Amino acid sequence: METLIVVMTLAGALLALLFAIFMARKVMKFSEGTDLMKKISTSIRQGANAYLKRQYRIVLIFFGVMFFVLGVMAIFRLLTPYVPFAFLTGGFFSALSGFIGMRIATSANARTANACRQGLNRGLRVAFSAGSVMGFTVVGLGLLDISIWFFLLKFVFKLSNEAVTGAMLTFGMGASSMALFARVGGGIFTKAADVGADLVGKVEVGIPEDDPRNPAVIADNVGDNVGDVAGMGADLYESYVGSIISACALGVAAYHTLQSMALPLLIAALGVVCSVLGTFLVRTKEGATQKQLLRALSRGTNFSAILIALVSLPLVYFILGKEHWTVYFAILAGLISGVLIGQSTEYFTSDSYKPTRNLAAMSETGTATIIIGGLSVGMLSTLLPILIVAVCVLVAYFVSGGGTSASMGLYGIALAAVGMLSTLGITLATDAYGPVADNAGGIAEMAGMDIKSERERKRWTLSVIRPQPPARALQSVQRL
Repeated sequence: METLIVVMTLAGALLALLFAIFMARKVMKFSEGTDLMKKISTSIRQGANAYLKRQYRIVLIFFGVMFFVLGVMAIFRLLTPYVPFAFLTGGFFSALSGFIGMRIATSANARTANACRQGLNRGLRVAFSAGSVMGFTVVGLGLLDISIWFFLLKFVFKLSNEAVTGAMLTFGMGASSMALFARVGGGIFTKAADVGADLVGKVEVGIPEDDPRNPAVIADNVGDNVGDVAGMGADLYESYVGSIISACALGVAAYHTLQSMALPLLIAALGVVCSVLGTFLVRTKEGATQKQLLRALSRGTNFSAILIALVSLPLVYFILGKEHWTVYFAILAGLISGVLIGQSTEYFTSDSYKPTRNLAAMSETGTATIIIGGLSVGMLSTLLPILIVAVCVLVAYFVSGGGTSASMGLYGIALAAVGMLSTLGITLATDAYGPVADNAGGIAEMAGMDIKSERERKRWTLSVIRPQPPARALQSVQRL
């Protein structure tokens, strides 16, 4: 069983990373367009790199201090000697995930804008391929980190199952620490630049969004990358790894078997395969409406979710046996909850439905009204996800045997989180697609791409920003 775990997780990691490389090479083959488009894209890329360079300098100091503190605790036998190094690797891979995703995103923005001149589906594929690099890099590096540490702790250092999961939890802490810097810092930067550019440019001066006369436009586009790509990648790396490792630890506590630790790892590995297959279904036709574009993205994510739901049943039966096969319904609850949260967020954010349309109508009454209305809609939009998460937690707890054993119920909740994030490769691709398309729209505006057909294609493409947000919204269950 130990060999199966290492082989499967390593195979899943390699598949995800190879697919990310394939998609990155595919994106880089497209042309960046005119010299002006290249210049604008280079300016955005330089700004994003400068931000990350500054942030990583501070992060390096923090991790150096923490490594020293954990090392001292390990010397005095308060911790195992593996903890300081696990903490470092978690932070390193979390930062690396965000950095790689941002590099490809800043290289794909002009390519997406230029591809839209040749067709809507072509532009969609470029932006989605760039998002796929982000998604599968996070998944691949996460499984790679897990497989390396499991191999070392189990085969080299010969630790018990409890000691293995205890040590592996520490690199989740390192990833969380990195995510705090990346997500919060990047989020503050992007919102400050975005709001500043919009309020001054559109509201006070009355010029269009992403107008080249607005000096805050480049900062706005830089923020999309450092906050919604690099920050999101580091954050979701932590959520993905944390959900898997916590499920392994709770499985060992509940069943005291290696099989219970193997199940979440195998589900994650199979999720990579399902996500890869789902990406090939994301395509659309010329003249597609926003609803059709949303369906194109949802088709891939829903297919992956259905596929992992089908393969999880025999996997649970084979790994845990017929005595505990009802744990499968915890995984299923997580998958269904992920789809429902995605649909709920689409309802509140898409201009095809009432909440956004009513908000747009408020713009006629003034800036203050629309800001207050937007806050109200945003607060209301959190109600359904909270209820869905609560129901998912209760269902997962009791179908896993929580009524007789609390530890088994907690294991079920952890598996629900693993089920939700099992197809993170493609759900994160649809999320990271948004900032790439947003940047492409800014480049199209600043470069003066004023041909009507081009602008229509760009408007349709950009209207699908973040249609599937479960990659971030579902972190709540993992934290529970």
